[in-house]
Amino acid sequence: MSKNKHGGMDVKSAGTVIAQPGIKMVRYRLDVGCKHQITPEELKKVLIEESGVDKNNVNNINIQGDYTLVELPDEMPQDIFLHLKSVEIKQHKLDIKRVKVRNKKRGNSHNRRGRQRTPRPDNGGPNQVSGG
Repeated sequence: MSKNKHGGMDVKSAGTVIAQPGIKMVRYRLDVGCKHQITPEELKKVLIEESGVDKNNVNNINIQGDYTLVELPDEMPQDIFLHLKSVEIKQHKLDIKRVKVRNKKRGNSHNRRGRQRTPRPDNGGPNQVSGG
């Protein structure tokens, strides 16, 4: 147990995620969104209650039409992650999924050196044998 800023003791339950300043955050996708009439406050409350994540470590809640993106600490235990998959808010499962990191230069893999490749004309390349 540790002292909190009010001089009292913080009691942490088993499985609680305790985030430190500078902790690595990971983006997750939840299967609830605007069409389910949820608010960021409701979602944050559910995530804090169900996972034990510190309220200061539920960040960048981005509610879209039928899904939400949210950042949570990377160190979330697997059992809590699995529990969050089945948690419901307004009769809809969160079905949390980790969002894969995308390369910022997506779609330009063929153009790595800054120049476009032009197809070679088919004029007897290395795979053709000339008769003689």
